[in-house]
Amino acid sequence: MRVITGSAKGKRLVTPEGKDVRPTPDKVKEGLFSALQFDIEGRRILDLFAGSGQLSVEALSRGAESAVLVDSSAVSVRIAKTNIDSCGFSDRARVIHTDYAAFCAMSRDVFDIAFLDPPYNEGLLMPAIKAVLPLMSDYGMIVCEHPPEVILEESIGGFSIFKTYRYGKVNVTVYRKGN
Repeated sequence: MRVITGSAKGKRLVTPEGKDVRPTPDKVKEGLFSALQFDIEGRRILDLFAGSGQLSVEALSRGAESAVLVDSSAVSVRIAKTNIDSCGFSDRARVIHTDYAAFCAMSRDVFDIAFLDPPYNEGLLMPAIKAVLPLMSDYGMIVCEHPPEVILEESIGGFSIFKTYRYGKVNVTVYRKGN
């Protein structure tokens, strides 16, 4: 995995090994950031289920103001910190070792974009969306990666589906607040 563009363009990222790991494929990441390209600069990012942190690193590379990466895996947290440090983003990112629900319940931060990419087939996506709603800014966006067979609610907590992108066996659904 590499950073696609921005200040850390071409930087190689470390990824966890194993069958339980499902990094966002480059094709999906490229499509996602192409769709969001004008919405990243100056934004505050929340990356729940951060894994290697590649989505936050890409956003920071493209000019996001800050990022908070959350993961319950100690291995993922260590790798995300390594990637943040190696790209020079330590001053703009925090990596937190806890589960998504605990983080959302205790956080007082406000975010403009939330990336949600929970483990597939564990039923965590809709609970994670509901948990993150109070943390979103008035012009917030929630970006969800999920398998095509997962059907998401059309609107929830003032957010509505703006667009769903399909990349083979991966869907990316973007919720926006308001109309």
